[in-house]
Amino acid sequence: MPEPATLGAAATIIAFDFGQRRIGMAVGQSVTRSASPLGVIDNGPGGADHESIRRLIKEWRPDLLVVGMPLHADGSASAVSEAVLEFMRHLECYELPVVTIDERHSSQEAEQRLVAARRSGARGRIRKKDIDAAAAVCIAERYLRHPELGRPADGTAGS
Repeated sequence: MPEPATLGAAATIIAFDFGQRRIGMAVGQSVTRSASPLGVIDNGPGGADHESIRRLIKEWRPDLLVVGMPLHADGSASAVSEAVLEFMRHLECYELPVVTIDERHSSQEAEQRLVAARRSGARGRIRKKDIDAAAAVCIAERYLRHPELGRPADGTAGS
């Protein structure tokens, strides 16, 4: 399994905004350092919808999976952090590098982007699932701009 630091200049990533009920997803490209939403999948007591994840991985053939890590303002682990680490352990079955990146304020940033898009002419109300997918875009773009901030699932330094 390649280390994230060895990803080529034309790498594709899939990013996840983990939530207890839904997981937002986005695909990003290192060439443009931009991402697009892929929607959301269900998450619950039985775990994430791994069949949907499997289909996305087959379709997009990413070089890396990035998961947003919810942290407190001081950088310490939140109550959801252990569930995120468990989700990341499940992602390892795809035999791709899996890293986490600080997702603080990604949902707020996503909502602000969606509100701005509505002001520019986009129609419809903003739904929670739209915010979750947009937050995954924010997570992907954060990683693509600063891959050195990515951490492996075990929390050790750097990508």
